[in-house]
Amino acid sequence: MRTIHLRVALEGQESGAAFEAIADFTRFADLAEDIHVVETHQGPSSDGPRDSDWEVNFRRGVMRWNETEVLDPEQLTIEFDQTDGDFEEFRGHWRLTPTDPGTEVFFEVTYDFGIESLVGIMDPIAERVIKRALCSVLEGLFGRISVLEGGEALTDLPGSSSPTPTQPLVTGRSA
Repeated sequence: MRTIHLRVALEGQESGAAFEAIADFTRFADLAEDIHVVETHQGPSSDGPRDSDWEVNFRRGVMRWNETEVLDPEQLTIEFDQTDGDFEEFRGHWRLTPTDPGTEVFFEVTYDFGIESLVGIMDPIAERVIKRALCSVLEGLFGRISVLEGGEALTDLPGSSSPTPTQPLVTGRSA
């Protein structure tokens, strides 16, 4: 089992609006080439949990899963947990925090493929795919982003500057 995280600064973005944009997972396939499809299905109550079906490129195939999501616009959080799919386990959360120049986005996921003998090969690939897709989505939604933590797998992205201990990784286009 592996847990990864990504912490990103969105300069000039109001947290409530950023939350609404991120919570619209159906847009992700248009913003990240590794994400084929995301279909969300609202539960019986508009403020209750929803579920989503995902198809994402992985190595030479496509990973598929369904997850339940709990959105809390007041706390600016989204909790998710796989209910069915290709992972043995896949769960995590998004958390947005207002900052003086904008919004900070924290994403964390714990996953397990259930194939112990391939952990050393598959886990780093999955980390890279997940983080690249997240950065593509956030850049597509907000323009230029600064990766504050968790960007080690991203230093070769086009248009990125290499991070130093005191300088974040900056990717994307100007907003």
